[in-house]
Amino acid sequence: MINEFKNFLVSGNAVDMAVGFIFGAAFASVVKSFLDNVLMPPIGMMMGDVDFTNMVYTLKPAAGEAEAVVVKYGQFITDIIGFVILGFIVFMMVRMINNLKKAEEEAPAGPTEVDLLQDILKAMKKK
Repeated sequence: MINEFKNFLVSGNAVDMAVGFIFGAAFASVVKSFLDNVLMPPIGMMMGDVDFTNMVYTLKPAAGEAEAVVVKYGQFITDIIGFVILGFIVFMMVRMINNLKKAEEEAPAGPTEVDLLQDILKAMKKK
């Protein structure tokens, strides 16, 4: 399943990408809320009461009216986790759709014309 997930992410299939954009937009706010309000607070607590939104590296401190120049690596970590969660959700949906398509394709066909003719022949021989 992990290899299938990797292949999905790098395949470049236009249909997979379209599905990813559609469902990505639909789930973006839900995933963001889940990360900000449910997942990241316990992770921060386990790391010693770390607030990921305050994890920054200051490149240039604030001077006068100019704001500080910072690298917000805590927010970047949160966004990466959100991307992985969203990518996995979309992957599972596409995988489910592909499995449904395979089941439809593999559905057994009815008896062939030859099979029906052989059955008729056998029935006639019995009489």
